[in-house]
Parts: sequence; C-alpha cells; structure tokens
Amino acid sequence: MQIKTKTWFFIGLSLISTLFLTGCSIITLENPYQKSEKIVKKSPSKLKVGVSLSTLNNPFFISIKNGVNNVAQKNKTNVQISDAQNDTAKQNNDVEDMIQKKVDVLIINPVDSSAITPEVKAANDAGIPVITIDRSSDGGNVLTLVASDSRKGGKMAAQFMIEQLGKNAQIAELQGIPGASATRERGGGFDDAVKGKLNIVTKQTASFDRAKGMTTTENIVQGHPNIKGIFAQNDEMALGAVQALKGNKNIILVGFDGSEDGLSAVKKGQMTATVAQKPYKMGQLAMQAAYDHFAGKKVSKNIASPLQLVVNKNYK
Repeated sequence: MQIKTKTWFFIGLSLISTLFLTGCSIITLENPYQKSEKIVKKSPSKLKVGVSLSTLNNPFFISIKNGVNNVAQKNKTNVQISDAQNDTAKQNNDVEDMIQKKVDVLIINPVDSSAITPEVKAANDAGIPVITIDRSSDGGNVLTLVASDSRKGGKMAAQFMIEQLGKNAQIAELQGIPGASATRERGGGFDDAVKGKLNIVTKQTASFDRAKGMTTTENIVQGHPNIKGIFAQNDEMALGAVQALKGNKNIILVGFDGSEDGLSAVKKGQMTATVAQKPYKMGQLAMQAAYDHFAGKKVSKNIASPLQLVVNKNYK
C-alpha cells in the first residue's frame, strides 16, 4: 500500500513537470457553489421585487407601500408586498417564501432588527440583494438602508421639549418595539439630548401601537401626575396618548413620523408637535436604489430621507 502511494505521488510530479516543460496550461475548475459578485443588469420592467413591511395597520407604512407602488407602476415592475403584522415569525416566513420564489431584490422594513438577520443572510446566500427601509438589520449584508436619521430626529424632539418646558421638568417616554433599530436610535438621540436638562421619570414600551399607546399613557399619568411632557417614538403611540390625555393642556405631546393622522392631530392642537419623515418618499427611494443597482450604478450604503419638526401654531 505504501509503495503504491509513493508511485502515484511520483507519477503526479512527473505529469506536472511535463505540463510546464511542454508549455501546456493547467486547467482549474471553479467552485460551483461560489456566488458570483458580478451584477447581472436588468431593466425595471424585468425585475421581480419582494417587499416585506412590518405592518400595514399604520398609515406610515401604508405611505411607504404607496411610494413603492407608485414607482413600480410607472416602470412596469413586478412587486409582491407582504404585511408582517408586527410578527417576527410571520415576517421571516414571508421573506423566506420570497427567496424561494427567486425574487431579484428584497425591500425589508424589519419588525425586529435582530430577528430579521437570518433571513438577510439567507438572501445573501441566494445572491439576492437586500434593501432595508426605515429600520436596519443587525446582521447580514445590506445593499443600502433608506431611512431618516432617527437619532437626529430624537434630538430635534428633545430640543423642542427643553425649550417649551425648561430645566428639570418631569417627562415620560413611550418606546417602540424592543429590538427595532428605530426604537434604539430615536430613544438614544432623545435621551442623550435631554440628559441633565429634563427629568425622564418613566420609559414604557407601547410597541409603536395606538391602542397600547393609550393604555400605557393612562398608566403613566396615574403613576406620575406631575409630568409636563411625553415623547412618543412614533405618531401611532402619540395618537393613543391623545385619547388618554383627553384634552389635558398641561402636558405637551411630541410624536415622530409625520403620518397623515399625526399631522392632522398637530394641526388640531391634539398633539403639540411631530418629527415628520417622508414615508412616501422612502418607498420611492428604495425602488430607485433597486433600479440603480441593476443598472450597474454604485448605491450608497445609506440613503437619507429628510426630517422636519412640525409644530402646532400655538407653540411657534
């Protein structure tokens, strides 16, 4: 057995030497499982786009959907949109289904930035580019994130409340879905800006939900009757707080998103202000990023959507 092994070893060496001496080239085989990094160019009308939104029970995300559809219809792009209903398991199943259907690109608004990571990695393995919108993914390779600067928005809300309330006023904070990047970033920007200036007596989760915003605010007001302001990390929770406060003019209420209902509430004086994003524009920007990628253009890792603090006329 040992002799045979040595024999084949010397035969192999001899063959390699012969190939080099005779000027022949050695053929190498490519790994059939290795993904090609080369972009296959496709026109918008040839693309299949899978879109997973965290919920369609929120005007903000409906606006994102409408922005996506507006661009898709103009360019005759095939778009499949799924509603995760704020359920991480459902979103992962929806995305997995789109991967199996071999969409060309995924646009994902994660329910939870950590929980979506396995599906982003699965898309990476399948060679499907991923665009995240409004919220990021904690892992995997993302082509671009289309979002407003949530930390900056949190800071804008904080600065407004400081100006209105003065130093050391007691305030509360309604937090979004635990694990969502928007929760971390909006809260982080706000908390850093009010540190040493306003007194956050309580932070409570209402999961970006209007009904939970109402019940949570009711509990906050009962437990902390001296609060002078509430920052809600989205307009839906702020609109729930509107119902709980029942016209209490002694508490200023600042939301975040600039949804149609939120802007209407600010105009009516039910909410004091909101940090307004442009969700319709976000949907458009995400689709354009997909088109640019398949046209062979370089896509920025972050695509910024503008922010604006909208304030009721009585506070300007």
